[in-house]
Amino acid sequence: MKALLDLIVGDPQADRAVPSTGITARLTVFAAGAMAFLAVFALALSLAAGRVADRWAEELSQAATLRLPADPDRAEAVLQAALTVLETTPGVATARALTSEEQQALLAPWFGADLPLETLPIPQLIEVIADDAGYDAAGLRARLMAEIPGAVLDDHTRWREPLLAAASRLRLLGWAVILLIGGVVTAMITLAAHASLAANTRVIGVLRLVGARDVYIARAFVRRFTLRAGFGAIVGVVLGVFAIQLLPNTQLAGGFLADFGFTGASWLWPLAIPPLTAIVAFFATRAAALRRLREQT
Repeated sequence: MKALLDLIVGDPQADRAVPSTGITARLTVFAAGAMAFLAVFALALSLAAGRVADRWAEELSQAATLRLPADPDRAEAVLQAALTVLETTPGVATARALTSEEQQALLAPWFGADLPLETLPIPQLIEVIADDAGYDAAGLRARLMAEIPGAVLDDHTRWREPLLAAASRLRLLGWAVILLIGGVVTAMITLAAHASLAANTRVIGVLRLVGARDVYIARAFVRRFTLRAGFGAIVGVVLGVFAIQLLPNTQLAGGFLADFGFTGASWLWPLAIPPLTAIVAFFATRAAALRRLREQT
């Protein structure tokens, strides 16, 4: 606690070695603020991808579609037979035949909204929802093949797995971007600290003449750059969160945007950016200052 208080209050004598204004001060605040702003969006992207992947995994793992053969003469009998098979299959929670309007809505993107389903041999679709325990897909397929030749059970595995893989990669990409942002912040603060040390060589020399040790001088640089980076990160996070709140109504937009942003405990992630930025600035400036001071000996 005392070390944190010393970092905030500082030493007025040592602080004279570090200019409170100038290009390095503005550069540090701007770099930290810009990177924090981008980190907020990277976090929102990664968290949204994670929520999408979890939701898809939960919903699609329990959903399947049964496609019946297109036989207008026996359509009703085949439908009833299929429903009987599904209703007597352990692990199937519900089985519901899609209405003509629902099937037309599914085909509309490819064939238009005016497709006359009643005049075409369109296969009947049945929505199958599994319970928590699930059902034996292989056994159900074998039973359907025996009782309803031509029926096809699609458990969405072929396109569910690529979607989940894409969402997982997007989540990893978000975290990779955050790591890159951390690297950029470290590099910018290190360069700014080096520039500030080089510009104040004479002041550092005077402090050494009166007995100041390198650790004492470095502490002043560490304090100033840590506080500047923390302040810039706070501004960047506030602007980033505000920008996300200005996005269109995510519930109306649907799709991926419906999960973009922060909800519940995930709001703690943006709050962690300023202290993490300050920690990065602390160690980056300390390493740069001690190394530069050794070179100036």
